[in-house]
Formats: sequence, structure tokens, C-alpha cells
Amino acid sequence: MFLLQIDWDPIKYIDLGFFKLHFYSMMWIVAFILGFYITKRIYKNEEQSEESLDSLFIYSVIGIMLGARLGHVIFYQSELITEDFFSIFLPFKFKGGFEFTGFQGLASHGAAIAMIISMYIYNKKVLHKTVLWILDRVVIPVALGAVFVRIGNFINSEIIGKETDSAFGVVFKQLGETQPRHPAQLYEAFCYVFVFLILFYFYWKTKKSEQQGFLFGLFLVLLWTVRFFVEYVKEAQNIERADWLLNTGQLLSIPFILIGLYFMFVYKPKTKLA
Repeated sequence: MFLLQIDWDPIKYIDLGFFKLHFYSMMWIVAFILGFYITKRIYKNEEQSEESLDSLFIYSVIGIMLGARLGHVIFYQSELITEDFFSIFLPFKFKGGFEFTGFQGLASHGAAIAMIISMYIYNKKVLHKTVLWILDRVVIPVALGAVFVRIGNFINSEIIGKETDSAFGVVFKQLGETQPRHPAQLYEAFCYVFVFLILFYFYWKTKKSEQQGFLFGLFLVLLWTVRFFVEYVKEAQNIERADWLLNTGQLLSIPFILIGLYFMFVYKPKTKLA
């Protein structure tokens, strides 16, 4: 018997006639805006210029969105490369009729890889410190942004959990279902709040920001450990791999966790910050 069962059937977008405003897209916008103001506070504390902050925002948006989209296509939906190539980069689908879809199908693993690459380019062209210096700071707003992205997934009834007979479950009505499932998106969002708070605490209340790579490593360990364990209650995003011992999300999370541990406990910078 369910003590709490939620029938989830929200409106996904507001139809403005010429344009559909998707709530999922709004969650990404909220994530970027909050991230900008958190980073602005950090940059002020580090006595960095507003010009470098503006550049960081541009590099972050382009890197995260492009990486998240390419990551989804490469890891989960490679058929788009041959079947609907332009839908990979544009918020439209062309196969079966032209339709505005917004940016759907975004993979966090791809976003993480692209974020590191974009921060390398940003540091080389704008900041001129070290890549780890910026990564140690940018992971704080990124962790908070992950909260809103998963809330957006919940609104869209996507990345759903497995069916459950526990005391709490959500029925995703838009999928035509009657059986409650784990709200895996909310589990992740809830955990990411604590990832953000932990990183925020370590930056402002300790001197760990002075240890190059520590906050970046801590972020990788916390976020991808959460992702690894929540995957146990998620439906497989790739049906062909559903019977694997570890699913795609878990296999991709393990290297990030190991890299994080390396930067937390092993890595020693060769030179001091300028």
C-alpha cells in the first residue's frame, strides 16, 4: 500500500502561438542565471574583472549546452547522426515534419567533459591562471545548476525511475502509466543540493580553495557518486544495455569518481599560482 502516491501530469510548456516556452528550457535558464550571480560573488572575492566574468558565462553556456547535446547523441542516441543530423545542434526536429522541440536530450557526462575543455580554452585566452583554478570555482555554481536540470527532467517526465511498490511513488500520467515509479529525478536533485552546499562551505569557510584541484575533485566524487547510486532505481536509457551489470550512466561515472579522488588526495601542482 502506498502512503504517498503522486499522479504527475503537469503542463510542459506555455503555448504562445508562434513559440512554445518549455519549462525544461526555463530550468536551464534559471540554472545559468543563478550560476552567474554565484560566480560573480566568487570573482569579486578573488578580485577578478567583470570582463573575465562575462567571458566565462559565454564559454560556459556554449560548452555545457554543446557538450550535453553531443554527449546524449554519442552515448544514447547515435542514430540521430544519420537520421536527423541537424536536430543535434538545433532546437528543432526535421524527421517526420518540422517541429520546434527546444534543446532536448542532454547528457550530464557530455556536459562535464565539454565544461573542462571550454574552461581550458577560457583560461588560455582570457584568465591566464591555471585550468584547475577556474575549475575549483566554477564547480560550485555547476552543482547548483544540476539541481534545476533534474527538476526540469521531472517536469518533462523523462529519465524516470523503475516501478516501485514502496511507500512513495509517482505515476507519470503523460507516459500513459498507472504504476508508481521512483522519482529518480527528484532523488538526484535533492542530493545535488547537498553537493552544492558542501562545495559552498569548503570554498567560503575553509582554505581548501588554496589547494589546487581539491574542490574540483570533491565535486567529481560527490556528484558522480550520487549519479552512480541513483542509477540503480532508474530505467535504462538504452534498452539494449538494460541487462548489463552496470548501466551506461554508472560506467561513465566511475572514471569521473577516480579522477576526483586523484585531484583530492594525490595531485600536487608543479608550480604555484601566479
